[in-house]
Amino acid sequence: MPDSTSDTLDLSGWTCPAPLRDQPRIVMGHGGGGTLSAELVQHVFAPAFGGEVLAQMGDAAALSLGGVRLAFSTDSFVVRPLFFPGGSIGDLAVNGTVNDLAMSGARAAYLSCGFILEEGVELETVSRVAEALGAAARTAGVEVATGDTKVVEAGHGDGIYLNTAGIGLVPAGVDLRPQRVVPGDVVIVSGAIGVHGVAIMSVREGLEFGVEIESDCAALGGLVETMLAVTPDLHVLRDPTRGGLAASLNEIAAASGTGVVVTERDVPVPPEVANACAVLGLDPFYVANEGKLVAFVPREHADAVLDAMRAHPLGKEARIIGEAVREHPGMVVARTGLGGTRVVDMPLGEQLPRIC
Repeated sequence: MPDSTSDTLDLSGWTCPAPLRDQPRIVMGHGGGGTLSAELVQHVFAPAFGGEVLAQMGDAAALSLGGVRLAFSTDSFVVRPLFFPGGSIGDLAVNGTVNDLAMSGARAAYLSCGFILEEGVELETVSRVAEALGAAARTAGVEVATGDTKVVEAGHGDGIYLNTAGIGLVPAGVDLRPQRVVPGDVVIVSGAIGVHGVAIMSVREGLEFGVEIESDCAALGGLVETMLAVTPDLHVLRDPTRGGLAASLNEIAAASGTGVVVTERDVPVPPEVANACAVLGLDPFYVANEGKLVAFVPREHADAVLDAMRAHPLGKEARIIGEAVREHPGMVVARTGLGGTRVVDMPLGEQLPRIC
C-alpha cells in the first residue's frame, strides 16, 4: 500500500476476479444465466424489442396464432468441447430447445437448426455433430424442418456453434408460469443436480474424480406429459440449466413474490458431483443441468405427481425438496444439515463458462 506521501493509486491496469456490473463491455458472466444475464435482457434487449409476449420472460413464449395455443423458443449452443461424456453439442441443441418448450407444457413438434462453422473444421466433425443432432431429434419425437449454414473465417469461431428454434402445441387447460405460484406449493426436483456442468468441466480440464461423470442431457417432454396427465394444474416448471437450481428458484421466487425454502439434505447431489464440487470450490446448487426440471405443484397434487414422475425413467429419482412460503418474498433460503439456514442468492455470472 502507498504511504501518506504517495500519489493516488493508478487503477487502470487492475483487474477484478468478478465482473463489475457497471462496466461498458460484455463479459463472460453476461451469458451465465445469473444477475448479469438478467440485467442485459432487462436493460438492453427488452426495451429495444418491446412487446407483450416477450414480457413473459419464460423459457418459451406462449402465444396464440389462428386460435391455436403455441409455445415458441430459440437457443444457441457454444459448448466446449463439442463431444463430452453423455452427449455432444448436437444433443444439447435438440434437448435444450425441446426442454424449453416442455417447461410451458408444450410438446415440441418442429425445430429449425443453424450451423455456424469455423473455416478449417473437419468435415467428419461436422458430420458427427449432424448425426448426433438428428438422432436426438428422433428420440425426442421432433422433426428438423428447416435450417441454415454460415461459415466464419479461421480464428473467429470455435469449430461449431449451433442455434435451434422450436414450436409446439400447448394443451388446453395448461397454464405454466411463475406468477401462479402461491405459498404452500411444493417444490419437486426430477433428479440429481449438477451432473452436466461437472461432466463438461471434467473433460474440458482433464480432471479425474475416480469415476467418469456423464452429462444428464435428455429431452423432458415425455416426463412433463406424464406429470400433466396427473393434473394440468401444475403452477410452473423450469429446467435449471445455466445458473443451476439456484438461478431457477430465484427467478420463480422473484416473479411470484413468494419466498422459497428448500431442505439442503433433500436435494439429490450424487457423491461424485459433491466430491468434484468440493475439489473445484463450487456449490452444486449453481451448477448446470441439461436433463432435470424443477416443479412448483399445489400441495394437494404433490404426492400423485411425485409418484408419476418416479414411474418415468427420467424422474425415478424425483424428490420433494421444499415449498413456497409467505416469508421473505423473492428470497430463496436453504435449511442446512446443522439446523441453520443460508441464503441461496441469484448467481452474479457463471461458475462454469461454456456449458451449453
